[in-house]
Amino acid sequence: MMLASAVLLSLLIVSNTVLSRDVIRISTTTSLYQLGLIDALLKDFTLRTDTKIRYEVIVAGSGESLRLLADGTTCIAFTHAPSMEYELMKKGSIRRLGFVGYNEFVIVGPREDPANVSRASNAVEAFIKIYRSGELGLTKFVSRGDNSGTHQRELWLWNLSGLNPRGRNWYLEVGQGMQQALIIADDVKGYTLSDLGTYLKLLSNGRLRNVIALLNDSKYLVNVYSLYMSGSSRCQAYLDDISKFAEYVMDIGQKVIEEEFKDLVNPAKGHEELVNKSWNYLAMSDANDG
Repeated sequence: MMLASAVLLSLLIVSNTVLSRDVIRISTTTSLYQLGLIDALLKDFTLRTDTKIRYEVIVAGSGESLRLLADGTTCIAFTHAPSMEYELMKKGSIRRLGFVGYNEFVIVGPREDPANVSRASNAVEAFIKIYRSGELGLTKFVSRGDNSGTHQRELWLWNLSGLNPRGRNWYLEVGQGMQQALIIADDVKGYTLSDLGTYLKLLSNGRLRNVIALLNDSKYLVNVYSLYMSGSSRCQAYLDDISKFAEYVMDIGQKVIEEEFKDLVNPAKGHEELVNKSWNYLAMSDANDG
């Protein structure tokens, strides 16, 4: 709730403020921010450069981050929602600067696993099992319900399963970030979809006691993070500075990710074929199935 309030406050401030020449605003998905990755990259970048530009971060789900980017409220965005990114790229509203990194989504659920998710052959079958288990009153599913990249992936999986859980009493739409959704799932001993990094961080901090990762899926659950620039004319004045930051993220920043966020997020550099193939598959599949 505190994060949501902070984000709302940031949005209110931005909506009533003229962009300052020495400030570049960045919108970012909650998972990367909560992992500390955005702050780590910005801190290292500013230490390595003599730029007078200040960077302000607005934390939101990928859907909201992309909306802010498209209308020029922010000039840079870190997101992980291929279908939304693809649609905005086609319209010319945003331009991809590069792939940042990747990890996986995991289906997290109670240790007892009443839906037998751990025995599913893939994520779509797992969602079918969760639906059937929920209808029998055996479990709950916690949805972020916030139009984030994770929420979009969840909706895509429900669509592929041919099932619609909206309105069912076991389907909890919480409108929260990833950490909060995981904690709620832990409290109610229910299932949820999480990026691997946030799950591992909470697990290592002892915040999760009742739920564990039950299923990985290299086809449906690859999670690609990308860096975008706004196509808005108001951001063109920052083009040189944005380009320098993007060059840093795609080069030295990749080393920061590898060294400081090992096992949480993998750098895209060195894994270009996997990342590009996964993004294209998800963008096209989401567009066709969505």
